[in-house]
Amino acid sequence: MSFDFPTFLVAATFITGGIWLLDALLWAPKRRRLAAAATAGSASEGGQQAPGGYKEPVLVEYARSFFPVILVVLLLRSFVVEPFRIPSGSMMPTLLVGDFILVNKFSYGLRWPVLNSKFLALGEPERGDVVVFRFPQDESVDYIKRVIAVPGDQVYYRDKTIYVNGEPLAQIPLGDYRDDSGRPTGLIEAVEQVGEGREHEILINPRTGDFPRSCGVLARGPVIVPEGMFFVMGDNRDNSNDGRCWGFVPEENLVGKAFAIWMSWDGNRDGFPIAFGRIGDLIH
Repeated sequence: MSFDFPTFLVAATFITGGIWLLDALLWAPKRRRLAAAATAGSASEGGQQAPGGYKEPVLVEYARSFFPVILVVLLLRSFVVEPFRIPSGSMMPTLLVGDFILVNKFSYGLRWPVLNSKFLALGEPERGDVVVFRFPQDESVDYIKRVIAVPGDQVYYRDKTIYVNGEPLAQIPLGDYRDDSGRPTGLIEAVEQVGEGREHEILINPRTGDFPRSCGVLARGPVIVPEGMFFVMGDNRDNSNDGRCWGFVPEENLVGKAFAIWMSWDGNRDGFPIAFGRIGDLIH
C-alpha cells in the first residue's frame, strides 16, 4: 500500500490550522481574561507577578508552529514544483536510475491537490516534453515518459522508428551505448528529432522486435490520438512499459513537466554513488 502524501499534507494543514484558529477564537481570549484577572488580584494583594497557570497548551503551540511550514510545503508541492525519484531505466539515457528530478506543476495548468481537478488552464504538453503522470491502469503509481503524439495526431511504430502524421521521426545514430563504467551494453544510442529544434537521445536494442513482450497496441497499424489524450513512450525504447502496451494518457492524469535533475544517487553504481556531473542538468 503506497503512502498518499498529498492527502496527508492537506489533512495536516487543515488539522493544525483548525486547532490554531479555534484557539485564537475561543480559548486564547479566555486565557487572556483569566490571566488579566489573576494579575489584578495579585497586584491588589501586593504581589509582584501573575500566576503562570495560563500558558498556551502544548497542542496549540505545536499546531501554531507546524501550520505555516506544512502550508508552504503544500502550496509549493501542489502548485509550483514537486520532486520525484527515477526508479527504473525506462528513460535512459535521458534519466538514470537514482536521478532525483524536479517537476513543474503549473506548466499544464493548476490542479487542486488530492482532487486533481484543473481550476486554471495554462498550457498543454507538446511533442518531446518529458512528463510525469498517474499511470492510467493504477493511478496510485506515477510514471515518467516522453510525449510523442498529441490529440489528433496519427501515430505508428515500425522498425524502431516512430511515424507521426505519416512522417518518420528522424534518428541520427551515435554508436554503441556504454554504461557509467564503460562496459558495452549491446544497445545502440541515437538522437531522435521530435519537431523542429527538439532533439533527445534514445536507446535501441537491435536484437528485439518493435514491441516489448506482451505489448502491441500499435501493432495493427496507425492509431489516432483521441481528444484529451496523449501518446507517450520511454527513451529506452526496448525496455519501457509505455503507450505501446496500454494506450493513451488522459489529460487529467498529468502531474507536470520534468525540467531538471537536482541529485543523482544510486548505491548500486560502481564507485561513489553520487554522480556529481548530472546534478543541475536540464531535462530535454
